[in-house]
Formats: sequence, structure tokens, C-alpha cells
Amino acid sequence: MTSELSVLALVKDTERYIFLYDEESSDTLLQQLGQFAADKDLSFTWYDAAVLSQKVRRLKEEAEAEAREQWSRETMW
Repeated sequence: MTSELSVLALVKDTERYIFLYDEESSDTLLQQLGQFAADKDLSFTWYDAAVLSQKVRRLKEEAEAEAREQWSRETMW
């Protein structure tokens, strides 16, 4: 089974935040979003972290639902 690579991006004025992650690293990405939000040297805010975290979780839930659906179709008689 091949792991898909996901891209999450945020553009703020002249700054660009681009995150590449796979299913196994989504929890690490969520932690990194919090670390970026806590960094006063970045324009990345807690609101940004919340919005992007919500998107990561939603995409993960959609992928899991799709996998369950696929499994269900494959195991039907």
C-alpha cells in the first residue's frame, strides 16, 4: 500500500507556509502548527494553526471513511 503525500499551504502577505505530510506524520504536523503559532518571530497565529489543524483532521477523517468504503466494497460477496 502506497502512502499518499498531502500538501497544506498558507500564504500570508509575503510569507508562505507549505507543509508536506503523509498519514503517519499528521500528528507531528499538528504539533508543528502549534509550535509555529507560539513562535513570536513568525506571523503564523493560533487562528492559522486552528484552521489548518481542522483541515488536517477533516482530510484524515475523509481518507479513513474512503478506506472503510473501499474495504466494504472489496469484501462484499
